[in-house]
Amino acid sequence: MLTATHWGVYRPRVERGRLAALDPMPWDADPSPIGRSMVEGITASSRIRRPAVRAGWLRAGPDSRPNSREGRGREPFVEVPWDEALDLVAGELERVRRIHGNTAIYGGSYGWGSAGRFHHAQSQIHRFMNAVGGCVTHRDSYSLGAARVLLPHILGTIDDLLPAQTAWSSLERHGELFVAFGGLPAKNAQVGSGGASDHILRPALRRLRAAGMRFVNVSPVRQDLEDVPEAEWLAIRPGTDAALMLALSHTLVTEGLHDPDFLDRCTVGFEPFRRYLLGEADGRPKDAGWAAAITGLPAGSIRDLARRMAWHRTTVNVAWSLQRAVHGEQPFWAAVALAALLGQIGTPGGGLGIGYGTLNGHGSDRRVFSGPRLPQGMNPVSAFIPVARIADLLLNPGGGCTYDGRWVTYPDIRLVYWAGGNAFHHHQDLNRLIRAWRRPETIVVQDPFWTAQAKFADIVLPATTPLERDDIGGSAGDRFLIAMKRAVPPVGEARDDYAIFSALAERLGVGDAYTDRRSVEDWLRHLYEESRGRAERAGVELPPFDRFWEDGLFEIPPAPEKVFLKAFRTDPERSLLPTPSGRIEIASATIAGFGIPDCPGHPVWLAPPADLRPSATHPLHLLSNQPRTRLHSQYDHGTVSRASKIAGREPILINPQDAAARGIADGDVVRVFNGRGAFLAGAVLSEGIRAGVLQIATGAWYDPLEPDRDGSADKHGNPNLVTPDIGASGLSQGCAAQSAAVEVERWDGDAPPVTAFDPPRFVTRGGEDHSGEHA
Repeated sequence: MLTATHWGVYRPRVERGRLAALDPMPWDADPSPIGRSMVEGITASSRIRRPAVRAGWLRAGPDSRPNSREGRGREPFVEVPWDEALDLVAGELERVRRIHGNTAIYGGSYGWGSAGRFHHAQSQIHRFMNAVGGCVTHRDSYSLGAARVLLPHILGTIDDLLPAQTAWSSLERHGELFVAFGGLPAKNAQVGSGGASDHILRPALRRLRAAGMRFVNVSPVRQDLEDVPEAEWLAIRPGTDAALMLALSHTLVTEGLHDPDFLDRCTVGFEPFRRYLLGEADGRPKDAGWAAAITGLPAGSIRDLARRMAWHRTTVNVAWSLQRAVHGEQPFWAAVALAALLGQIGTPGGGLGIGYGTLNGHGSDRRVFSGPRLPQGMNPVSAFIPVARIADLLLNPGGGCTYDGRWVTYPDIRLVYWAGGNAFHHHQDLNRLIRAWRRPETIVVQDPFWTAQAKFADIVLPATTPLERDDIGGSAGDRFLIAMKRAVPPVGEARDDYAIFSALAERLGVGDAYTDRRSVEDWLRHLYEESRGRAERAGVELPPFDRFWEDGLFEIPPAPEKVFLKAFRTDPERSLLPTPSGRIEIASATIAGFGIPDCPGHPVWLAPPADLRPSATHPLHLLSNQPRTRLHSQYDHGTVSRASKIAGREPILINPQDAAARGIADGDVVRVFNGRGAFLAGAVLSEGIRAGVLQIATGAWYDPLEPDRDGSADKHGNPNLVTPDIGASGLSQGCAAQSAAVEVERWDGDAPPVTAFDPPRFVTRGGEDHSGEHA
């Protein structure tokens, strides 16, 4: 029996019906420790065991007063039977549809609830909502909001580009220099969207080092390439990578180190970009001296790096974190232009990487095909939002934003239904989100755990974890397709998302439309068999379902040597890219035609607004990176994540110079703050972070210091109390979490206890407290 998780494949050990351990697989040379958090985590006190309704909502329904002193996030819950909870949810859906229409419903999800391809919360909720007339949904992702909108205009869609990237094996044989803008953190590559059955990054880095590959870590943080200790570290000022790339490009052009033949055959738009680099329009050449003042790197180092990149087989890699910032499109676009100028795109061992080290499958040499996937049907509602504009949507009905050259109008949302995900982790400026979260009439959350999002809901439905159901796991580029068999029975009264939505669909008269009259077993068989044709077209012969299910896994065969855009380089006329010109677009006439002030028609340097830059009041730049001890906020309550805390709080990296100036010692509890809010964290002093910069991982469950007061500080270490809730630009509206200026001080009082993992208070219908009995 195997189970696939986002961070690995394990063999569950079950004793007396309870999970005792998850054993990593023998073929995995670098198993993730996150699996250990699931052993106790699935039965922890933060597990949602029974349906529950906020007491005020149970009394008054959607007329309850969410802006009162009680309301969401403050009131206790009443546990109710499943039938009552389902009747309440179905009744609310029907009421809102009848009075306001389906455009008043927001179907929220973030897709990371399960590695299984059937019990995939985002697919399940969208299939259900489409069966009942549709809902407002989101586009793009917090991880790649800016890049997902930009890249189709200049290179291709991200979903096509990522699986096609050059394999590590090709880089090992042919590569000489790897320039990692934003680093290459192996902690990020613990995970894959459909599972990470064999962790490949660390072994690949060992092989590349042994083969003589040289690495350059362009990052404010040394440990962003900690697995290559001898890597050259360019401790760049945060948010200035685009300026560095422009200066590198300037050196290539002015010293004749660029590749005119590749530019002529494979790109459009070089000439206006060249004029910009040389300063012909604004009188300011984007040379190394110009970039040195912006980036904090020596001009000589910039010119030297450009020459080495031209003289060696070089991979230019951009971390996804670079585009999670104001003007986040620019470093990605500048990286494409820089790689094009080098002329190595499409060569073995050189060219462009888009997030190597971000997910486990990037750089895989396995054949890629679209595996089992649940059809969602058609959404009759055309309204949508860019994902990071959820607070805007709720606060400003009738308002809107620009997005990819169009205007998006925000509908008036009366009901939010969220399954799979945690907006109180992903979203920025949590105090603003909380104000927005109080506006809808009803919020339904379907989840296994009492995260802050569940505590701020009206109706909470307990969902199962992947260990409590059958499914099929597998990511694009992963080594194995996994038959996930239920290891333990559901905790409490938890039900599968499919069972919950099936029951609601029956109540709303669309049972057959949602289920197709299939059981879970029927669906698994159907989706698997349906994927066999797609696999065959990719050169993969899947066995019949029964054999796959009995064997427990299927190994995806290797592909021929994978070299990113090799066919395009060889013959651009026969292998056109899916861009307007069919070429790499160094300058885009389409984007220029949008007339967006903060995203013109070619890569540029745009300084962040003054209020997002370090200042006398808030002199430090805060980076909020991905954690090593959990995926996003998943299993923050687990043993691995909790063991990493400092005084029970999320660790924050501080340069000793900055700490000394503020009287902060290693292990102190500190308060980080700006005009948006504040949070407490545990100080970790390190020379491995640039002075003037702080770094803390995202994902600490929001834990308000003063729950009864709006605008409360967080006492657990959630950085999104201080990050800005603005779009990266008018093109993408992607999140800009990395553009945050703050101050930090030592917390001199008693450290308040962390209560993030405690369940909410429970009362009877008569108001009597029974919190100690709910487990």
